[in-house]
Amino acid sequence: MNELRTPELGSASDQSAWFANEVHVHRTELRSYLRGAFPSIRDVDDVVQESYVRVWRRHLFRPLICARSFLYKVARNLAIDALRSQTVSPIEALPDLTGLNIASHHDNPMERACTQEEMDLLLEAIEALPPRCREVVILRKLHGLSPREIASRLGISEGTVHIHGAKGVRRCEEFLRQRGLG
Repeated sequence: MNELRTPELGSASDQSAWFANEVHVHRTELRSYLRGAFPSIRDVDDVVQESYVRVWRRHLFRPLICARSFLYKVARNLAIDALRSQTVSPIEALPDLTGLNIASHHDNPMERACTQEEMDLLLEAIEALPPRCREVVILRKLHGLSPREIASRLGISEGTVHIHGAKGVRRCEEFLRQRGLG
């Protein structure tokens, strides 16, 4: 049998099995996430399909350890791009995502380990923030306090809370991106 082979992935049937077991299996869950998080997206299925293509290409270039995590990251970025192209502010389209616990449904130890590694990097990113910025990010993102509550607790204005929060999130994203998670 004349099968396509790549050094990392094996035969075409191995590649298809990987895709079915590690990526396509999340189709329904991913579509639900995109519909809930980005209700203004005109065609969720286009975002899902483009996400599949990008995950597949990335896996061919360098095999993925956590395909599910990467799939969600790609889909989220594509959805934001789609919102921007629709001239709708992505900030207005995003609901409060703090209640979503997407990373908690792990079927295998590899996914749990990947998520733990990502959490460790996120904590490292938060620890690297300047003190006031770190306080705001922790109170807002980890404790779920409102900007008003944070301002009152820290004795600063709500505007300052927003500035420190945005700065902290940007710095954390850059920290994670530099370590291959962006």
